[in-house]
Amino acid sequence: MNEIKIVFHPRFYEVYTNDPAAESGRMESIVAELTDFEFVEAEMAKEEDILLVHTQAHYDYVKSMPKIFELAMLAAGGAIKAAEISFEELTFAAIRPPGHHASPDSCWGFCYFNNVAIAVKRLIEDELIGKAVIVDFDLHFGDGTANTFKNDSKVVYHHMQSVERLTTFLVERDYDIIAVSAGFDRHKKDWGGMLETEDYKRIGEIIAKHADKKCDGKCFAVLEGGYNHSVLGKNVRAFVDGLASIYR
Repeated sequence: MNEIKIVFHPRFYEVYTNDPAAESGRMESIVAELTDFEFVEAEMAKEEDILLVHTQAHYDYVKSMPKIFELAMLAAGGAIKAAEISFEELTFAAIRPPGHHASPDSCWGFCYFNNVAIAVKRLIEDELIGKAVIVDFDLHFGDGTANTFKNDSKVVYHHMQSVERLTTFLVERDYDIIAVSAGFDRHKKDWGGMLETEDYKRIGEIIAKHADKKCDGKCFAVLEGGYNHSVLGKNVRAFVDGLASIYR
């Protein structure tokens, strides 16, 4: 059995709106590539979890869209579960809607609640960590995550520009956990037209290596972008295989 857990829930197959992140077949393409890993079922986040990052007004706004709200709560809960499991094993949360464009009082870009930010805040609130870094290798800058932590010295957000800069960032920082916003839309056959599938494996290897060296292997990743279903699952698999290098 591979020693990485995949956090998922069958409800993430549901098409909840008409944007590319919610398309039919997207999650199926990912799950089909990860069948040899152990899956753990996501659970709903609580209102108090969401309010660690978002305002009451924003929570109420998302709640006014019942279908989206249910899945957004499940996605946030999946990220929290991944964060908790990461104290024992690395985890990848195959969840949607994505989250890194969700700021405390606003959202856009197919996002509603900021999953990775909520999970990190929950760990800090529970005094399980003192400081964290968030690595985001999505094509798009995670403005919501940056806005959430802009005045918080405990959390540093890094939007990856290159593999070399990622390495430098992870070497120079101190942290108790690495959280990852894992977007796959930089791929040659996706929106960004930049990365090969093998590059995602290398990114996973780098993150795993520095997690092992600097924070006892504590690392979790959550799905953000990635929209070409013909390559998305393979890219996710490459990244997860890179993370798994920590166990070899």
